[in-house]
Amino acid sequence: MAKAESINGNANLLIEIAGFLHEGRPDAELTTMAREPRTPEDVAKQVARFAGFADDQYLDAVALFAALSTRLRTTGSDFVKIDDDTAQRFLDNVLRYGQYVAPEAR
Repeated sequence: MAKAESINGNANLLIEIAGFLHEGRPDAELTTMAREPRTPEDVAKQVARFAGFADDQYLDAVALFAALSTRLRTTGSDFVKIDDDTAQRFLDNVLRYGQYVAPEAR
């Protein structure tokens, strides 16, 4: 059975992963070694293209972990709300339809 604490804990882990990824972001300066005149023009263009692609993928990964965390946290909140609503309906039904039976009459 799912527990709200577990759901929220996992949401916290996902946002921590996003934070760690963001802190360890790729260093754009690493590609400076592959620029002209140190490397041929076509190599420099391909390195720049790859660096742009890698940065885009990196940003997508960080955003994905953050979005998954937010969605999981929302799900956890909804889970607690549904759980509370279910418990409330149960108690309402007990009060509405239940009847007292003395222990000796059972």
